[in-house]
Amino acid sequence: MSFRLARLLSLALIGTSVATVAFAAAGPTLVWRGDITTARGVVTDVAKAWEKSGKGKIELQPFNTASGLDAVAKGTADLAGAARGSAGGSESELAFTPVAWDALVIITSPSNPVSSITLQQLHDVYYGKITNWKDLGGRDEPINAYAVASPGDGVEYSLRRLMFGRGNQPVAAPRLYVNTAKLEEGVTLDPKSFGATTLANVRGNPKIKVLSIGGIAPNQSTISSGSYPLFTPLYLVTNNTNPKAADVKEFLDFVQSDKGSALLRAHGLVPYNDGAALASMDSSRRAKILAEVGARASAGSEQPLVTSGTAVASAKATAPAAAIAQAKTKTEAPKSEFAAVTGTSVSTAPPSLKGIHGDAITVSDKAARGADFAKVTSEVYFTRGKPAKVAMEKAAPVKAAKADTHKVAEAKPAKAAKPVVVAKTYKVNAGETLYSIAKKHSVDVNQLRAWNGLKDNTVRQGQVLKVGAR
Repeated sequence: MSFRLARLLSLALIGTSVATVAFAAAGPTLVWRGDITTARGVVTDVAKAWEKSGKGKIELQPFNTASGLDAVAKGTADLAGAARGSAGGSESELAFTPVAWDALVIITSPSNPVSSITLQQLHDVYYGKITNWKDLGGRDEPINAYAVASPGDGVEYSLRRLMFGRGNQPVAAPRLYVNTAKLEEGVTLDPKSFGATTLANVRGNPKIKVLSIGGIAPNQSTISSGSYPLFTPLYLVTNNTNPKAADVKEFLDFVQSDKGSALLRAHGLVPYNDGAALASMDSSRRAKILAEVGARASAGSEQPLVTSGTAVASAKATAPAAAIAQAKTKTEAPKSEFAAVTGTSVSTAPPSLKGIHGDAITVSDKAARGADFAKVTSEVYFTRGKPAKVAMEKAAPVKAAKADTHKVAEAKPAKAAKPVVVAKTYKVNAGETLYSIAKKHSVDVNQLRAWNGLKDNTVRQGQVLKVGAR
C-alpha cells in the first residue's frame, strides 16, 4: 500500500470507523492524531490528567503514523504520535520530541509453544528465509507473518531499520493490516501468527504472547538497562508554525513533568529522560545488531535520533572495527537503490539466499519523503526451491548414413528439442495478484511472468494465464 493511499485511507477511516475521543475543559482545544502505540501508552491518560487540571481539551484521533504526520504538516492537527523519528523529506520541517522509551516486540498466540527467538531468526523470518515454526523450535507448521501495510508506520519502520539497516526494507509478510491494533486482533485468532508491535500496546493482554529475544524478555527493567536490544523511542511531533505553538509546548512540558512521567510508567514505558543512557548507546546497539544478522545500514538511510527536547543530533550507526570485520564475513543487505527510482522497480532477495526467490514492488516517493525512502505497493511472495522447468521432448535418434566405396555421408543432426507448450491455464479472479496466483499453483513468480510474456506484475480480472505444463 502506498503512502498516498495509506493517507487517503487514514482520512476516510478516521471519519467513519475511528472513534474520536475528546476531553472537555475550559482551556484551549488541541487536536492529536497519530499511531495507536503513542495513543495507548502516552497520550490518552495524560490527556485526561491535562483536562482535570483545567488546562484545556485534547481531541484524540488515533489511527496510524502517516495520518498524524500529514495532519500536523497541513495544520489540521496540533500534535502527532509516532514510534519512529523523522524519515527526512517533508518530515524534516516537523519537530520530533522524544517522550518515552518502549520496546519493539514480536507477538504470537499464547497456544504457540515458542517463547524465545534470536535476532538472526527474527531477521530471517522477515526476509523469507525461515518459513516454518519448527526452525524456531516450534511445531512443524508454516509461519504466518503479519505486518502493517504502510512501511512508514512507526513500528514497522523502526524494526526494519534495526534489522536490515533501512526502514523501507521490503519483508516477506503477505498479511497486511492498517495499523498495529488490527494486526494484534489478527494475531489473537491465529496460533501460527508472527507479528510486531510494542510492549505498551500488548502489556497485560492475555490473548497475546510476547516472545523473548535471545532469552531476554521485554519489560521496564530490561528496557531501561538496554539489555533488551529492541528498545525504541516514542515521539510527539509538532509544527513550529502552528498558531497554537505555545499551548502545544505547554502540553509537551506536562507530558514530561513528574505527573506525566508517572502515567507513562503505569503503561510500562520508561520516561525518556530516565533512559538517557539508551540514547548514548544507540549507535553501538545498532551496529551490534546489524553485525549479528549480517546486514549493514544503507548509505544515507540514517535518520536523526533526537537526544533531548526538540534538538536533533545525528546518530550514525558506525560499527567498531571488530563489528565491521564480523559483518563482512556474513551476507550484507543490499544498499538502498530507491533514490534513483522514477517508476516501478522489482526488488529480489540477495544471491546469498540460495534457493529463495522473492519479489516486492516499490515506488519512489523521492519528492515527498526523501531520496532514500520508498514504499511497498504489493505483497511480498517467496518460494523455496528451483523454478519450475519446462519439459523437453526427446530428441530423435541419429540415423547412420549410407556409405559407398568412395565416401561416407555425414550423419544429419537431430532436430533441436522443442519445449512442451505450457497448456494449463487459470482465469484471474477479483482481488488476486500475480504473487497469490503463483503461490496457489506452486510455481515461481518469475516463471509465471515468463510463460505469459508479462513485463511487470500487473494482472486483471478475467485474464487467462498459463500456470503449468501439460
